This record gives sequence, structure tokens and C-alpha cells, in this order.
Amino acid sequence: MLLETAPIMFFGGKGGVGKTTLATATALRLSRDHRVCLVSTDPAHNLGHIFGTALGDAPVALTPSLSAIEIDPARATEQHLAQVGSAMRRFMPEHLHGEVTKHLDLARQSPGTQEAALLERIAALVGEESDVDFLIFDTAPSGHTSRLMALPEIMAAYTDGLLSRREKSDKFGSLVRGMSPGNSANNDPVDRRNQEIRATLFQRRERFSQLRAALTSPRTVFHIVLTAERLPVLESAEFHADLTGNGVRVGSMLVNRRTPANQGEFLAARRAAEDEALALLRAKLPQTPVREVPWLPEEVGTPGPSKSWRNFSSSSPNQPHQDF
Repeated sequence: MLLETAPIMFFGGKGGVGKTTLATATALRLSRDHRVCLVSTDPAHNLGHIFGTALGDAPVALTPSLSAIEIDPARATEQHLAQVGSAMRRFMPEHLHGEVTKHLDLARQSPGTQEAALLERIAALVGEESDVDFLIFDTAPSGHTSRLMALPEIMAAYTDGLLSRREKSDKFGSLVRGMSPGNSANNDPVDRRNQEIRATLFQRRERFSQLRAALTSPRTVFHIVLTAERLPVLESAEFHADLTGNGVRVGSMLVNRRTPANQGEFLAARRAAEDEALALLRAKLPQTPVREVPWLPEEVGTPGPSKSWRNFSSSSPNQPHQDF
């Protein structure tokens, strides 16, 4: 394959540039010789449409060696809030359980809640023992994904702050309770609750730390998908800076739907405009490989009988430009 592969692969970029198509083609190509799981984190799911089958949060076998998941952000949010609510109710007096419910109802629509829930699900997929060789993520448009890639470090730092404040609070509380006559610290229900809270926070910090380590390790590569136009080039250059700034390795700039050369005056003019845009891309990111995927004469659709799809993922030596 012309594309750099890794056990964990992400495909991202501006909306509408063909992220899902290229992630799917890569998954199909790799599944010839390996076990692959293809995961969509985009709320506007298209994997199910491509394969003509209903997908959900659990892996669905598409072929003997390829499975797919569509993470539903709304469902992930509900599961995340249910877990948080269960933990909070264990730590809070019963007369405050109603306040917990009100707080979670407000949090459901708060900025960042869906991202945090989605991050938890991605962390679970990356961290769990898996029988697949490649985990391929088809991501949401670049702005959303850029924030998501930055979240593990932010959440880990936030959790560290909570742990620090909790430790100070516990020490003060123990000191006050120790001053009370006849009060023993042994088997104190408040101490047991505080230990549970600390254990929960430690577990959460460890999960985000593991995800952060995975995203910034050689096991992970991110391919940025774009088209040969000025605005996608400029947005992709900013996306590249965001990813590398967060320690995520970018494997290539994957230019999709490249206009063929020597195909008439109109397409020649289109090709010239694309050449100009790609010259800008190479000037901005000279160290990052640029791969081009040709604009095909037919729509790339459901894998199987489609001639264009077979050509698109072909490894034939006669068509090296179409095999990535």
C-alpha cells in the first residue's frame, strides 16, 4: 500500500471531501490479509449506507475479516451520563439524589458533553483487548475531530486537579473528624466514600492517559483527506498544525477526486487550478507526503459488483496509481 499503515488509523478532514470513502477503501484493502474493525465517529453516519446494512455501537461482521461500528454520540452521551449519575448517587445522601438528576439534565445539553462521552467510547475501543489487527476510525469534520484529539490531555489535567483538591479536602475532613470526641477514623463511612471517589478519579485519569499515550505513539497514524482546492488546503494545513501540536503523527495528506490530466480543455483548466492548490499545500507542509486519489468516471458506492470500487482499492500492478 502507498499509505502508511499502523494498528490504529484515523481518517479526517473537511466535511464532504471523501473521508468515509477512503477509510472504507483502506479497510477493505487491509481486510484481504488482516482482521479489521472500521469505526465511524461522525454523527452523520454513512458506513451503513455504503454497506447497505444497519450498524450500531456493537461490531457488525461485514465480511469474515471486516467488522464495522457506528458510534452514536447521543447514545454514548446517555450511557456516559448514566454512569456518572450512578457514581454520584452512591457518593451523595439520598435527599440530594433529585439534585443529581437536575444537574445531569443540564449537563446533557452542555458544551463538551458529547465530546467527553465520545472520547470515553474511543478510549474503550483503543484500550480493550481486541482480536483485530487494524482499528480504523472514520472521523467527523476537522474542527470537531481537532477538539477531540486535544481532549485526552485536557481531561487528564482536569482530573489531576480534581484529585489534588479531593486530597486536600480529605485531609482537612479527617483532621476535623479526628478532633471530635469518640470519633474513630477506622471504618468511617465518609472516609470510605472519599476512597471510592479517589479510586473513580484515578481510574478515569488512567483511561485518558492510556488513550493519550496511544494517540501519540507509533501505533497510531492520522491521514488528512482533502480535495485540491484552496480552502480545503488552508483548512487542512491548520488541521495538520493542530494534530502535530497535540503529538499526533500525520501520515499523509490524501488528495481525493484529483482531476485527470490530458482530458480536454475544460478538465485541463480544472487540473491547472488544482495544481496551484497542491503547490500551496506542498509549500505549507513540505515534510508531509501528499497522496493523490484520481477522480473516477463512476460513483464509488457499495463494495462488491461496482467496477469503480474494485478499481479504487485494486492492488493490480497495472494500476499502481489507484492502490493506496
